[in-house]
Amino acid sequence: MDRFPDGIHVRLRSLVRGAYLYADEDGVGLSLSPRRASLNAAWRVHLVQRGDFHYVLLCSAAYGRYLALSPAMEPPPGLRGRRAVQRDYDEEDLHAVMWRAIGAGDAGDGVVVLRHRGFARSLRANGRYRRWHTCVTVDDDIGSFSERSTMMHWMVEEIPTTQAPPVLPTPNTNLGGPGIISLFTWRAQPSVEPLRTIRYVRVNDHGHFNQHGWATFQFYGRSVYLLICRVLYLLDEPNFIGDEGNFSITVCVQAGIYGRRTPLVIDLPRCEEPMDIFVLTTGSPVALELRHPNIDAQ
Repeated sequence: MDRFPDGIHVRLRSLVRGAYLYADEDGVGLSLSPRRASLNAAWRVHLVQRGDFHYVLLCSAAYGRYLALSPAMEPPPGLRGRRAVQRDYDEEDLHAVMWRAIGAGDAGDGVVVLRHRGFARSLRANGRYRRWHTCVTVDDDIGSFSERSTMMHWMVEEIPTTQAPPVLPTPNTNLGGPGIISLFTWRAQPSVEPLRTIRYVRVNDHGHFNQHGWATFQFYGRSVYLLICRVLYLLDEPNFIGDEGNFSITVCVQAGIYGRRTPLVIDLPRCEEPMDIFVLTTGSPVALELRHPNIDAQ
């Protein structure tokens, strides 16, 4: 557990494949990717205690969802074990998202096996010989260290954190009108961009919100920049603060009622699932508590 202090950000690199555990852009799948300097390869540690055991939960820094065992019993075609996925932490004792970090014997310092709670299964990379297989699974893990597949060995890399958020990706589309007002009213073509329901709530400076204060709107596309513009338009609040052009609000997502809030700083996942967002005042005490992984740090 020493490799997983609560609240830090980490990468998990397959010792065999040399690629990183990656939150796919559909917001559900997981894969192996060489993209080290990507928010999708960063995971925030969330520790919970159940009885005498501490469990490691890993929350995606990209979309805020948790590394989990899929409820589907069948293994992916041509692969071993059950699929690993991103999912919400919506039950207090949800076994699917809980893992125990075990040293990997003689594999070296910093190398761990992530064993799933309640089952003799561990997180496994794939594609030792068929390199095109990048799916991540949870496979049977029975026997001694010498009998365990090295595809279950993961190198833990701690990522430095920073309070300063990254620069938001700007829209890569024609906004269809002059001036900044087009940012607030632009709607993508339905045939091109996904349509999803956004539910949002205003959070006060101390992190609290009115449970009955949720409002909804329909949003086309994936641009987090346009999403923030739309929320500002609906809230009728000042757009920017200071001289650097920073938005006056910070938006977060929370995967389930027991999940931790994650700042939303990259474009939305490629899906049409409804999304809940929490709207914080930039520079407020609760916003200043947020930490971002410095993915460009060596």
